[in-house]
Amino acid sequence: MRRLATSMLLAALVTGCAAGDSGDTFLGCRSDDECGDNKVCFPDGCGDPGKNIVVEVVPNPKGGLYAQDFRVDDLRSQQNIELFDPATIQGQVLVQGTTTSSSYTSSITLRMTGESLLIPGVVRRHESTLVPMDGAYSLPVASGRYAVTLLAADAQQPPLFNNRDVQPGGMVSLDFTLADPSRLVRLSGGVVGPSGMPLDVDLEVQALDAALRPLSQRVPVTRATGQFNLALPPSAALGDAVVLQVLPTSADALVPQKLFTVADPLQGLQAPLSMGDYGDPVRLQGRVLGQDGKPVPQATVYLVGKVGGSGQYRSQKVLTTADGSFELLTLPSAPDSAMTLSVIPPASSHAGYTQKFVTVPRASVTRTPDVVCLERMKVRGTLQRPSGSVPAAGVKVVAEPIEELPGWPRPAFSFDAPRLTDDQGQFEITLDPGRYRFDFIPTEDLPRVSRIVTVRPQEDGASMDLPLELSAFTLSKGRHVTGEVGFSGGRLAQTTAPYASIRFFRVVDVEGKKTALLLAQTLTDQNGTYSTTMPTR
Repeated sequence: MRRLATSMLLAALVTGCAAGDSGDTFLGCRSDDECGDNKVCFPDGCGDPGKNIVVEVVPNPKGGLYAQDFRVDDLRSQQNIELFDPATIQGQVLVQGTTTSSSYTSSITLRMTGESLLIPGVVRRHESTLVPMDGAYSLPVASGRYAVTLLAADAQQPPLFNNRDVQPGGMVSLDFTLADPSRLVRLSGGVVGPSGMPLDVDLEVQALDAALRPLSQRVPVTRATGQFNLALPPSAALGDAVVLQVLPTSADALVPQKLFTVADPLQGLQAPLSMGDYGDPVRLQGRVLGQDGKPVPQATVYLVGKVGGSGQYRSQKVLTTADGSFELLTLPSAPDSAMTLSVIPPASSHAGYTQKFVTVPRASVTRTPDVVCLERMKVRGTLQRPSGSVPAAGVKVVAEPIEELPGWPRPAFSFDAPRLTDDQGQFEITLDPGRYRFDFIPTEDLPRVSRIVTVRPQEDGASMDLPLELSAFTLSKGRHVTGEVGFSGGRLAQTTAPYASIRFFRVVDVEGKKTALLLAQTLTDQNGTYSTTMPTR
């Protein structure tokens, strides 16, 4: 784990420009004036503002009309968008028998997770519970690349997995065949607490493979007896070891989760699964302060770590009060290790994300020393209007986290600069370590501009009081792009897409990584027409 005593942050701004004296790292341009004819300064350098464009349209998710993505080869001022009929995943769900397969007609849950085929980092998720008609199902979805999981209503049927790419308007076939119940590998056992008796807590058990991928559905542990019954796929008969995960069904439960290895599932369990002596609940009290010694209210606090019996425990999250105090219920830490106390101050605070190792003794109440938070890095910069000589006042600045740094968690939320840029075009924003997309959003008729910012942990000996001053950056000129959004597939009664969400992205390589930069977002009106502002020369 990274060093926990870090007290401050350094940052480097990637603004698509040549190296400046401020310590910024640039890629080739600082303003549009440094680019050739008809090119604009983007984070990846000078580029044609009409190229490398991908548009996402979300017509009406509540009506089953999900996102569709399209490449735009040459963005025009009048850019109509023709949508396909809804994309679907459809197929048959069968269950094997001893001689033939038959239709599965009980309830199923389909979970689909993935991302856009064209826009890196844009997540797509669907989950639906339905009853196949004579084994057939059909589910409208957004275009994207998906990992698909099928869970049968019969918890004794192992989950099934597959992958599919879905194009706009596509009708993708995906059949599932559930295993013959007579060929499933049955694994039964019991779960006991420190006393050797069943726990008076709702628990679940799931079988996993060596890579911790599910082999079974989660099944309940009978509360009165501690007994459970798992069904594993026929492949488990090969004799490979499996891992059993025992975990409480509620985050409020003061019981750890624990992993157990079963060397040969065909031989079954030789003894009950013991959760070990994890101890009684402890009230952990403390206080969160900033570097100035003042309380940090509304900070999120939680504990994670190893407990007695070799299980893992994660406490509920609590918020600090006005005086920075907190109290949370936890389990005592294992005798041979400490737990990690995480503190996430609100986005409006100058105090930053902080971790601290904490030993929680076996006591009813204990108090940890004050947690003094790291200081978020102050990042300052100046924006200029497209002329390059006039400050850009009234611009909103937002830092959207896009990636975590090694040894640090992904920043928990977006950060807004507390004020619009002032009359001198200046802004200041404070950030935790991470990689961000900086969005500069003018309030007048100028386009949104995005840059990539990497905020790094402080190096030893760096000044705690010196903010990072970024080189001035010039906004782009704007042009109006208008058009109509409608359906051309023929299967829908409607031909227009009223109140649809539209986002325009520039998709390019930034520092060797495929990156989507948001250029504009808008909504269609009641007639399916839209208007937005895009960068131009």
